[in-house]
Amino acid sequence: MTHKLSLWLAHLRDLLVPAAPFVLLAAGLLALAYWWLDPMPPRRVTLATGPVQSAYEAWGQRYARLLAQQGIEVVLRPSQGSAENLELLRRDEVDLGFVQGGSGSADEDEELSALGNLFVEPLWIFYRSAGGRRIDGLRDLQRLRVNVGTVGSGVPALMQQLIEANGLDPRRMQLLQLEPTPTVVALLDGRIDALVFASAPESLLVQMLLKTPGIALMDLAQSEAYARRFHFLSPVILPRGVVDLATDLPPRDVRLVATTTTLLAGPGVHPALLQLFSQASLRLHRGAGWFNRARSYPNADLAGYPLAREAERTLRNGVPLLQRYLPFNLANLLERMWLALGLIIALLLPLGRIVPPLYEFRVRSRVFRWYAQLRQIEERLQSGQATTDALMRELDELEMRVGRIRIPLSYADELYALRQHISMVRGRLT
Repeated sequence: MTHKLSLWLAHLRDLLVPAAPFVLLAAGLLALAYWWLDPMPPRRVTLATGPVQSAYEAWGQRYARLLAQQGIEVVLRPSQGSAENLELLRRDEVDLGFVQGGSGSADEDEELSALGNLFVEPLWIFYRSAGGRRIDGLRDLQRLRVNVGTVGSGVPALMQQLIEANGLDPRRMQLLQLEPTPTVVALLDGRIDALVFASAPESLLVQMLLKTPGIALMDLAQSEAYARRFHFLSPVILPRGVVDLATDLPPRDVRLVATTTTLLAGPGVHPALLQLFSQASLRLHRGAGWFNRARSYPNADLAGYPLAREAERTLRNGVPLLQRYLPFNLANLLERMWLALGLIIALLLPLGRIVPPLYEFRVRSRVFRWYAQLRQIEERLQSGQATTDALMRELDELEMRVGRIRIPLSYADELYALRQHISMVRGRLT
């Protein structure tokens, strides 16, 4: 067993010596490709969300739980809303953030990319309906105390555009910009008459106000006209009974306008992270909601920002094949390195043809190098430069050394040919 192992080790050594330069070259090329492609993402990413108890905060927590399953820590950065999130992305203080449609555009932020539209955020206008008050349009707000969102959110800028489109002067209106929770308290206490904010229906404040007696949701009769005037707005319908079928809430269809929330990414976000967030969006936003049917979101109907390539592939093809069966880290490494591996193999295959001849030369040289000494013995015999006894001792020593040569069995015929030639010279000596 030991003899077989030693033969196998010798054979392996003979093979590795000529192959070593190619192995080192392949390893160097792989290391260079790994450094250049940078296939493994960082383990920590920052996501700008929104105010406390907002829909942005709730969605951010869901993204964090999903990415934690892949070993990625998502740090949630609270903010005042869409406008502040956009500023944080511009200053490169966060990696990703939720941004409402109309808050910016690719002309202003060329380095930002989108991962798709996630959900709609209706413009909720709640007002006190005591005494049978009914508000059907924004012009009815000019004599009321109205909170139009918080500083840092996208609502104040949006409301200013809508108010000006109605021919109203915002400076002559009683417009406030309070925090969400104090605003709701002020509305319930009667210190303000109406409040405006944009949020997904998952917001706790929306759910609570829709069910609060004495608080009504404005039916925006001109919703279709607003959508025609502003490309980032869409007319939506809050269907009758969708909030609570048992109590038939709302008692009739309510017309609203809505912006679309997009997940934006900064220029330095690793492609693998973009892929992970895109896959998470498929799981989180593909269900049916108050304003959409199942599988309507996420989508790529973007009006302001270019779609990231990773998001485009995810929206078109879903989860890649390898990631369905392998851990994410391994699947991601193979997906991003396969092209480099192919190029390296294509480069080394022609060079690899040199290895077999080098291996054959190395093995056969163990046998052929003794022919020089055997030829010297034969020449000295012919010239008479040494005695027969001295030449015989040299031939015996040569034969002993040849007997210790270890070569693969496929080359044994050459070893036995050498030993036969040694016997022929011995015959001449005797």
